[in-house]
Amino acid sequence: MNVADLFDAHAIVTTLGLAGILSIIFAETGLLIGLFFPGDSLLFIAGIAASSSAIEVLGSKIPTLPLLVLAPISAIIGSQVGYWFGAKFGRKYFDRPDGRFFNQKKVQATEKWLNKYGTGKALILARYVPFVRTLINPLAGIINVPPRKFFLYNCIGAIIWTQSVIGLGIFLGDKISGSVDKYLLPIIGGIIFLSLIPVIIEVFKELNTRRNLS
Repeated sequence: MNVADLFDAHAIVTTLGLAGILSIIFAETGLLIGLFFPGDSLLFIAGIAASSSAIEVLGSKIPTLPLLVLAPISAIIGSQVGYWFGAKFGRKYFDRPDGRFFNQKKVQATEKWLNKYGTGKALILARYVPFVRTLINPLAGIINVPPRKFFLYNCIGAIIWTQSVIGLGIFLGDKISGSVDKYLLPIIGGIIFLSLIPVIIEVFKELNTRRNLS
């Protein structure tokens, strides 16, 4: 497996199996490099790999119960690491110029998301939004969200996110016959589009606000 495969959800599931899935979930929610890792698509394909037709459509199978139990735990631990990182190193790290792993627009958008929706709602909804689910955890640490409050909503968000997307994969996996390839791109495309809807809505709201002010 080459480095490029680490950013390919299909390759991660079929080559690295459960251990690879859990590692990427942890990194995607806890480390800044996680901005580049697949999130929703990985969980969805993992769900297909845990379905009754996994061998037929993917050529490999992931044990269902360990996946359902360990996936949210990995997401919770990853987010806690991100929160600790933000609390430990503070805003000055995120005030650096645009770098390879993130840019200030993403940081500002994530901070706005957290402030707008409030801690609980923001942490839960962020699970479904690419880049926000990675950056929101250290930013929560930076602005001193109470540890117990963060942990509570971190757990709730992780459980809802992992179980819903994996569950969708399992459900559709049971309905798919033959190779998964002809279904994969349109389904993942749909998942990505749905996950970006909150971002699109925010962009339109921002544009309308600017027009009203001008």
